[in-house]
Amino acid sequence: MTEREIFASADELSATAARRALQVLAAAVEERGVAHLVITGGGILEATLSAMALPEALDWSRVHVWWGDERYVPADSDERNDRPAMAKLFDKVPYEPALLHRMPAADAGFASAEDAAAAYAEALAAAADDADVPAFDVVLLGVGPDGHCASLFPGHPGTRVLDASVIAVHDSPKPPPTRLSLTFPALDAARQVWFIASGDGKADAVARALGGAPREDVPSAGPRGRERTLWLLDEAAASKL
Repeated sequence: MTEREIFASADELSATAARRALQVLAAAVEERGVAHLVITGGGILEATLSAMALPEALDWSRVHVWWGDERYVPADSDERNDRPAMAKLFDKVPYEPALLHRMPAADAGFASAEDAAAAYAEALAAAADDADVPAFDVVLLGVGPDGHCASLFPGHPGTRVLDASVIAVHDSPKPPPTRLSLTFPALDAARQVWFIASGDGKADAVARALGGAPREDVPSAGPRGRERTLWLLDEAAASKL
């Protein structure tokens, strides 16, 4: 069952999402010794990461961090999703470098984006127990105005991939054109999938996704957590529900 909660403001939304995400991760570390977090980019996600920058909230050295998608550009590019994530969260908490799994950059020495995607898929499988990907404890996803999530875009071939955990995305409708992304099967391996969306520019996409649109048309309609699928929205993003 898909749950939804609506908050009065983007600030309340990001603060609540951050607090709850920390609780989920802390409980996973307590129960299993490690936690697995998936993050993506976007304004409200960056605000959430900033609010999670609490060094004492959990044992950060036991948290595996994965990216749901990344722009396939050089490592020092301001377009990378990992740059704001580092500045807003990971530079402020005592994380374990070996557990921070950044997606490869375009200047990392791979012959193609496909090779980079395959390398990230191997890293995911290596951290999993006889599976393609770990059982992520929580995946934090944004929602694009067109309904995309991660770098799975409406009508793009990536929405139909079922036999890979990570793909190269070409001709993205949103620049830059080449990206890496987790697929629906990888996202669906998560225990919990949370969508976090704010602003009236997301209202149409939110309404379509929660209205049962096909995931090939509105990719945010696709991912489902094995234990929980939660939409956290501010009033503007929920205005067309």
